[in-house]
Amino acid sequence: MRAIQITEFGGPEVLAVTELPDPVAGPGHLLIDVARAGINYADTHQAENSYLAEAVLPLVPGGEVVGTAPDGRRVVALVGSGGYAERVVAPIPLVWGVPDAIDDVTALGMIVQGASAWLLLRRSVHLAPGESVVVHAAAGGVGTLAVQLARAWGAGRIIATASSEDKRALALELGADVAVDSGEPDLKDALIEANGGRRVDVVLEMTGGTVTDQSLRALAPFGRLAFYGMASRQEPEPVRPAALMAHSTTIAGMWLAHVFQLPGDVMRAALDELFGLAAEGRLRVVGGGEYGLTEARQAHEDLRARRTTGKLVLDPSR
Repeated sequence: MRAIQITEFGGPEVLAVTELPDPVAGPGHLLIDVARAGINYADTHQAENSYLAEAVLPLVPGGEVVGTAPDGRRVVALVGSGGYAERVVAPIPLVWGVPDAIDDVTALGMIVQGASAWLLLRRSVHLAPGESVVVHAAAGGVGTLAVQLARAWGAGRIIATASSEDKRALALELGADVAVDSGEPDLKDALIEANGGRRVDVVLEMTGGTVTDQSLRALAPFGRLAFYGMASRQEPEPVRPAALMAHSTTIAGMWLAHVFQLPGDVMRAALDELFGLAAEGRLRVVGGGEYGLTEARQAHEDLRARRTTGKLVLDPSR
């Protein structure tokens, strides 16, 4: 089969198309013919071995796929690695059926980005109706869905940030009340101004560096910031626990992998609600573009340069 294989860590240049033996499904696993693989920002960290989970070479990147099981069922699956290929093996507990009303891009958009947005709002910040929400990188995969979920779940004022006029327009189209340029030199004041002069209740943040620092300073008493990525690859300033008392601030971290350590099938509950909202037309995955296997390097270059919006997918057949 054709696949993307990494034999040395680095940037997009290490992604190479190669021929590999077909994978074989052992006990407790399922072989999937891949229709589309999801492309995530985390994949760029995996390629350079800067992700939370250490990578081992040689490596086929890609943590999510949608495709066909041997019995003909359409399924979506989390695979950890191996997704950038024509075929992949997935642990059966991490495979979910895809309803007929859900297309491939939507299925892929929900399994990582949608589930992440769901967990951030439901579990990390416990969004309450009427609260103000800042969604950074609001035109990205998680951001586009977080804006829509915040609206569906009764948020008061939704403040989106994005780096271009087109991205800010998309966030407004999806339900944000106001969109702020993420490059504002005084982001704290810009966020407070966007909230009618009031500090904000909730921030979903995946940029790092000064964006995190400024966002923390914009929080209202009992405000919560959920940190789920560091796209800038710049560490925020250290936070002293005693300083959190100044505004009764809560900082949460979120990594999707930990959902499987929770009691009950929280992932199934998240996907059921997400697929249901999508089928009702209340939640949509914004397609960000489709790349062929031979274009994987370009996909990573586009992601790292912030030239993309919405959900990116890889077609292993071309």
